[in-house]
Amino acid sequence: MTHQRTLAWHETMELHELIAAQSVGLVKVKKSLRKISDPQLRQLYSTTARALEQNLRELLPFLPKAPAFHREEERADHYFDAGDLLVLAKTSVRNYAIAITETATPALRKVLVKQINAAIRLHEQVFYYMYSRGLYPAYNLAELLKADAMHAQKAIAMR
Repeated sequence: MTHQRTLAWHETMELHELIAAQSVGLVKVKKSLRKISDPQLRQLYSTTARALEQNLRELLPFLPKAPAFHREEERADHYFDAGDLLVLAKTSVRNYAIAITETATPALRKVLVKQINAAIRLHEQVFYYMYSRGLYPAYNLAELLKADAMHAQKAIAMR
């Protein structure tokens, strides 16, 4: 087996999705942790934050192996808030698609189809919001990966 010096395009895109989603999730968990008073729930959030930080630390070294990767300076912080909505919409579309394939009841299928279409529209709106503000450079792989690295580092560094 030969070892490639770069990642393949398809694995680069999956790496992007994992880093982006986990960076947004880490920021959300850390913000929520500040508000939690229940010790057991607080411990669960702390454990989750440490796990996400470790995941990102393990994934980030692969970014320089991605095609056309170069780092750049920071962008607006509201990436995380918009990114949270984007991940929610994307996850909803996937979850609805799975649920629809398991649905036997026509009335339920009709509701799920209506709701998946709404989730698709939300994803489109959030994506174009982020894209139009330079928060999600979807058509420029190098810029996309630079942003992933920067956002992951910012999420790890957050206290």
